[in-house]
Amino acid sequence: MTDESGSRGAARSISGGALEPTAVATAELLPAWSEPFQHDHLRKLARSSAIEAAPDWLGSRGAGVTVAIVDSGVEGDHPAIGGRLVTSVRVEMQDDEPIVVDDDPIDSVGHGTACAGIIHELAPDAELVSVRVLGKRNTAKGIVFARGLDWVIEQRIGVANLSLSSGSEELFAGFHELADLAYFGNTVLVCAASNNPGRSSYPSLFSSVISVAAHDSPDPMTWYYNPRPPVEFGARGADVPVAWRDGGLITATGNSFAAPHIAGLVARIREAHPAATPFEVKTLLAAAATRP
Repeated sequence: MTDESGSRGAARSISGGALEPTAVATAELLPAWSEPFQHDHLRKLARSSAIEAAPDWLGSRGAGVTVAIVDSGVEGDHPAIGGRLVTSVRVEMQDDEPIVVDDDPIDSVGHGTACAGIIHELAPDAELVSVRVLGKRNTAKGIVFARGLDWVIEQRIGVANLSLSSGSEELFAGFHELADLAYFGNTVLVCAASNNPGRSSYPSLFSSVISVAAHDSPDPMTWYYNPRPPVEFGARGADVPVAWRDGGLITATGNSFAAPHIAGLVARIREAHPAATPFEVKTLLAAAATRP
């Protein structure tokens, strides 16, 4: 990714840094941060004092819940979206300022449509909002990503899927503030970890978000809780059939595609427990996680 820089004064107006969608080409080797969720390591996820709770939300379908996809856009007429895309916006630079404007329901790459399709499969009654921040090369300025996330928080959208991240230390403080604003504003951020081994990425590694990496089970309803963070949850992310641009379908691997599996589950929780805080949502998700 190309490092692009800008400048603004407030901490929540982030400048500089390169973004990366969290996807890789094949499942020959799972993405980084996925090791705890691989079959040979699952026994290490056992907890001595597990939280127990009846998963009364599993039968929910996400009704009354809105999920934002901050990504490359969402192709609204793609069959995998089921007509559930209700709003499309994009962030563009005007006079060196990131501005949120109305957008056509399009996807410049396919990546956002893939994430939206997974969410719709797991929470078919949820409404989807596309926040396009990535361009045709799957890149964006840090301030563009930050403004898109800020807009989601301003709109008080209940769930946001972030299958992109930045490894730039310049962005750390600004994204940390945004993650806290989301947490205290009752927006659940579901963030894919970077695919690069040993690389920190933001906001995925903040404790206030739900961080996700891929496991290799083909079951979309299998997810694991990792009691030894920073990455807390593992979900399906290897050889996943996903929607793509121009009405297409591909098979893809990456933490990018693990995160929307969790976002779909979070939408189910938020339907069943609309007053639950982000902390309580994470607790319910951990309580119902697959036992190794």
